[in-house]
Amino acid sequence: MSAQQEAGRGVGDVAAHHVLVLGAGYAGTAAAVQLAARARRRQDVRVTLVNAQERFTERMRLHGTATGQQLAELSVPELLEGTGARFVRGWVTAVDADARTVRVDDEQVLHYDTLVYALGGVADTAAVPGAEDHAYALNGAQDAEALAARLATLGSGTVIVAGSGLTGVESAAEIAERHPGLNVVLLGRQEPGAAMNARAGAYLWAALGRLGVRVRSGVEVAKVLPGAVELADGESVAADAVVWTSGTRVSPLAAAAGLAVDERGRVVTDTALRSVSHPDVYAVGDAAAIRQGYGVMHGTCQSGMPTGVHAAVSILRTLKGKRPKPFRFGYYHTPVSLGRHDAVVQFTRPDDSPRRMCLTGRTAARYKETVTASPWPTYGRMKKMPASGAFWPRGGRFTRLSRITRIVGEAR
Repeated sequence: MSAQQEAGRGVGDVAAHHVLVLGAGYAGTAAAVQLAARARRRQDVRVTLVNAQERFTERMRLHGTATGQQLAELSVPELLEGTGARFVRGWVTAVDADARTVRVDDEQVLHYDTLVYALGGVADTAAVPGAEDHAYALNGAQDAEALAARLATLGSGTVIVAGSGLTGVESAAEIAERHPGLNVVLLGRQEPGAAMNARAGAYLWAALGRLGVRVRSGVEVAKVLPGAVELADGESVAADAVVWTSGTRVSPLAAAAGLAVDERGRVVTDTALRSVSHPDVYAVGDAAAIRQGYGVMHGTCQSGMPTGVHAAVSILRTLKGKRPKPFRFGYYHTPVSLGRHDAVVQFTRPDDSPRRMCLTGRTAARYKETVTASPWPTYGRMKKMPASGAFWPRGGRFTRLSRITRIVGEAR
């Protein structure tokens, strides 16, 4: 082993099984905390979490950051305190799946015995010419703060939100509420709330109307220019700021490392969340193509955290000589903010299709806030009681309706 590889091991614990977690998003943090907490009393397992920054990115709150709202800065190293896990700050620049090494900042090389790949995804600004150079994205706190600074300089003008998915809807609503002097236009191929039931979808549309958001569905942005967007039909729409929320892309590192990936570059996993080509690599969250009975999961916080927990449990089961259990997950809700005091929550079947039940208005907003705030205390509970993070709705049945009912009751 080289001196650089030795940097991934601690003095006196060369024989310890080293689990390296890449990415401290919702899924990666869940994996690191759960694994470290469960292995705390073991001397033969070490956990290292690598992330580009110490600040934890609350992706579910970035639309608030983008409108100048001050949020608490959550620290990843602080969260890991007491677990025995090590934190390494730096950008992952290469993965060598055959040598089982990871290069950080092109300088440090970390060795691993088991890798948890959780590098997540970002807005796909590379999909359309000019978006990378002329549009704002909500990939992290710094991006959101840059957008907030731009919006603060606009007393009037037009802001185009490209992408009519949930991130686009939340961003458009937040901007319109906080900056009523701006003309906010939401552009997208599909109608906002198309996956919701009739009541929830109608409420979402009415809320956008009350906020003055102009919705244009059935359109596609072909190019982003310095002061406008060009649509696929050739129409040019003037814009003082463009917010890009359409599509996601993942890091190319997995494909470059030789891991089996799907057409979007996500790591293809088996039922235990191991790479089908490299079983010593687990993939979780947005970086993984995880197939369930209803198809490949799409990335959300509600699905990301369970994948991280399951990977941690699977790793420890394997080290004990046991077979890891298959991962099963079912969706249970789609909460959408419509400003600070309004929201709609669409409850879903495990395959993410809409149920009849939904919440609207202030009750939904309180529910959404509870959900948004829940990851951080959940990580704290994992440190004290690791098993508390190992329960979630399974793919075959809706097991958490009682919990949702309780939360709704408390919100009322």
